[in-house]
Amino acid sequence: MSPALRILGTRGVPAAHGGFETFAERLALHLVARGWRVTVYCQQDGTGPVHEDVWQGVQRVHIPVAASGPKGTIVFDWIATRHAARAGEPCLTLGYNTAVFCALLRLARVPNVINMDGIEWRRDKWGAVAKAWFWLNELAGARLGDHLVADHPQIARHLQRWVGAARITTIPYGADRLDALPEAPVRALGLEPGRYATLIARPEPENSVLEAVQAWSRRPRGVALAVLGHYRDDHPYHRAVRAAAGPEVRFLGAIYEPAVVQALRRHGLLYVHGHRVGGTNPSLVEALGAGNAVVAHDNAFNRWVAEGAARYFGSADEAARVFDELLADPAALHTLQAAARARHAAVFEWADVLAAYEAMLRRWQPPAR
Repeated sequence: MSPALRILGTRGVPAAHGGFETFAERLALHLVARGWRVTVYCQQDGTGPVHEDVWQGVQRVHIPVAASGPKGTIVFDWIATRHAARAGEPCLTLGYNTAVFCALLRLARVPNVINMDGIEWRRDKWGAVAKAWFWLNELAGARLGDHLVADHPQIARHLQRWVGAARITTIPYGADRLDALPEAPVRALGLEPGRYATLIARPEPENSVLEAVQAWSRRPRGVALAVLGHYRDDHPYHRAVRAAAGPEVRFLGAIYEPAVVQALRRHGLLYVHGHRVGGTNPSLVEALGAGNAVVAHDNAFNRWVAEGAARYFGSADEAARVFDELLADPAALHTLQAAARARHAAVFEWADVLAAYEAMLRRWQPPAR
């Protein structure tokens, strides 16, 4: 019998919002091409019965959910986990935000590998109740998962507070190498290829967006800073970022079209990455795949991912100094761009990431009868 896998914890395939959805799509298609039977649980807005179909060889289980936001996610995860427990096939759960439900898989003796994602309860944006929920579910995931995947060595070390190292495999996130891409999507946004930097992040304090915008706006640079993300007029932090922006900062809004985002990455002069919390952040990995020079917040997460492909900052003053130096030194930018290509090829190629997952998941298949 061919190997089987059920993927939980994502909104479904094909991917619409990046992150885990993109990974689920990549892994599902890779495994199907390798002869696996793959089922992905898909959240559907609305009401109605659970139903199934097939997409590019991947079995999809559609679960309609009337609720929205976190409540809708919790309802979806509960129904999907119950369904997977009855099916009895090995599971890969992406994320631990509702890991308490994995007790159903443990009770049904269904092998379950959990990708433990980042350290969600450390994020500043959550209140005390949400932080307690995430902490509890991190503990539940660590104890209930038959095996854990960390996407970064720092996450693996963090998880060893709960389980032994033998129960953890470190596999990073992947990204495509971006080469020749059309300039038209960039020009349509009023940007000149090679004359702008990109900042792609949720507008939250822990992503250092305010510090980056302040630093860029210290003086005229002759280069635009293209900021992607949804900024609301009624949000204090969003207003503060906008108020700090000089005339060369361009707020492009939230852009979800992959072709546009890829073109923006590929034709940018450099990429600004202010994330302070997390593991292998997909946006940073994608910047390496695009051959971007990187200016990143100085922490252990970013240092491991980018290594010598980045210059690092810890404050707005430090970021401003790095921007000054790099924009005045084309040779330094070229060195960082070459280092980004090399780092991506060494660690973050999708082919290597997916092969590592397949090898690990094969160990949790039932023995042949």
